[in-house]
Amino acid sequence: MKSFYVSTPIYYVNDAPHLGHAYTTVAGDVLTRWHRQRGEKVWYLTGTDEHGQKIMRTAEANDVTPQAWCDKLVEEAWKPLWEHLNIANDDFIRTTQKRHTDRVQEFVQDLYDKDEIYKGGYEGPYCVGCEEFKLPGDLVEAEDGTKLCAVHKRPVEILKEENYFFKLSAYGPKLLEFYEANPGFIQPESARNEVVNFVKQGLEDLSISRSTFDWGIPVPWDEKHVIYVWIDALLNYATAVGYNENPAKFEETFPADVHLIGKDILRFHAVIWPAMLMAQGLPVPGRVAANGWLMVGGEKMSKSNLTGIKPQDLTSHFGVDAYRWYFLRAIAFGQDGSFSWEDFTARYTSELANDYGNLASRVAAMVGKYFGGELPASAADGDAEKAVQDGLAKAVATADLKIGEELDFQAGILAIFDFVKQVNGYITEQEPWKVAKTAFGDAADATGSEEGRARLATILYTAAESLRAVAVLLNPIMPETSQALWDSLGAEASLGALAAQPVQDAAAWGRLPAGATVTKGAVLFPRLEEPKKD
Repeated sequence: MKSFYVSTPIYYVNDAPHLGHAYTTVAGDVLTRWHRQRGEKVWYLTGTDEHGQKIMRTAEANDVTPQAWCDKLVEEAWKPLWEHLNIANDDFIRTTQKRHTDRVQEFVQDLYDKDEIYKGGYEGPYCVGCEEFKLPGDLVEAEDGTKLCAVHKRPVEILKEENYFFKLSAYGPKLLEFYEANPGFIQPESARNEVVNFVKQGLEDLSISRSTFDWGIPVPWDEKHVIYVWIDALLNYATAVGYNENPAKFEETFPADVHLIGKDILRFHAVIWPAMLMAQGLPVPGRVAANGWLMVGGEKMSKSNLTGIKPQDLTSHFGVDAYRWYFLRAIAFGQDGSFSWEDFTARYTSELANDYGNLASRVAAMVGKYFGGELPASAADGDAEKAVQDGLAKAVATADLKIGEELDFQAGILAIFDFVKQVNGYITEQEPWKVAKTAFGDAADATGSEEGRARLATILYTAAESLRAVAVLLNPIMPETSQALWDSLGAEASLGALAAQPVQDAAAWGRLPAGATVTKGAVLFPRLEEPKKD
């Protein structure tokens, strides 16, 4: 069975990661955790892009070698952050690793032998920040007439050097035919339209080597050149899963089912990468999903614009699970979105602390107070209980479709939290605290009634079983708090590990057995303290 293969971009290690990098990586983690909980075989890849002129200049500015700079950033910044954010990647590829560099040379040599590559000259604008050869439409003009990169708003450099070129122009018709036959290949629709229009205008052959610096993978037939960093980088998706090295692994994994990328690198993934694969006779990816930009003060978040925010600045205040939840909840994947501390605080308080966390605490407290912490059996489901069960079935179906298939994380999360609100409404309407008085009597009359106890048991079982399903559905998004809720419900002892629970079976009603030990653990989402002001 082929693995469900998801990749992030490999991130450029000129600096430490910021919220934009983490946004894509968390999205990939949620997607792959979701598919794992479907019972599928999954492969999740991330890593770092370590060659190119920008890395070389950054290393020189810090008075170290490029390799030393990359090693330091990877081991001290990138890998620790993914561990901190509970990213469950299956592999971490570095483009300076021999398993990558050797295979890249073999791939490019094959293209050269097939007459897909030729020698020529290049002269034109180049953005070192993007590591990209720019077309006229990719530039903006400053007030003084200087040509700037539209992404970085910094002057481009005019390159004139001898290069090797890939015959990209020959693949325009094939690409257009492929896009038409596979309309879901590029997501969202706006990104697809952009790529189709770009290719229809005619493609130019692509310079795939540089000859004015040496920090890169040598061109195998001409070591005066190094392979263009983007050709090197794109091939990580193949080299990491055994291209030309482990045929069995490669066959069961490649190509990627989903490449998650930022929209600024769309053309590389939706035009150049499939053309390279077509030239080599390899299958193309299933989907390229371009997320939007995280904006701060109206500008794309980036270190170069001094708007890069460290994820740890937020996790130290809101917690890791809330961090993982917030960006996928607040921003529609594929669209630009603005981050603000105030918005995060408001959503955390309203949806996580009040709606979800308070529900879990109330239910555990009532089972403890009225039944000694032992989950009672439901006596008889009425219309109100059946409405909850129907609401759960709808939430599961919607979340599975939106998150698992459409990559609409926001809609999937909203479906789950709509169900949380429904359960809160159910408890408010059923008023178990009043039913308890008829079940057990009050201070003046302690006799109570069997009918009242049966009704109270049904209400609390319905609420606890609903939370059991919510823990399963939110586990890919918020694994730590979901595990805490799972343990609080006594589900681990009764049903086994949370991560082994299939998300599509979450709607199967009645799985949490009567008699499970329910305990009131720590508050899932504590009240936020006001950040200290300097």
